Amino acid sequence: MSNIKMYGTPTCKDCVIAKEVFQELGTDYEFINIGNSQEATERAIELNNGVRRIPVILFEDNSILVEPTREELKAKMASL
Repeated sequence: MSNIKMYGTPTCKDCVIAKEVFQELGTDYEFINIGNSQEATERAIELNNGVRRIPVILFEDNSILVEPTREELKAKMASL
């Protein structure tokens, strides 16, 4: 199982970009579709201090990125 969790939806533009970055880098991650689960939606909002924005990406070190740009996500991945 992956140590990176991404909360989002399949059609969210920023989620698609994050998935592309993970694919380019060969990164294993767990995608959690908040459209299918109220519990997952609530968890994503909780991780983002009560704000509903996606994707919310939770890393193994418990750091979080919300709606990162392609460049921000690549920089984070390079720092791991």
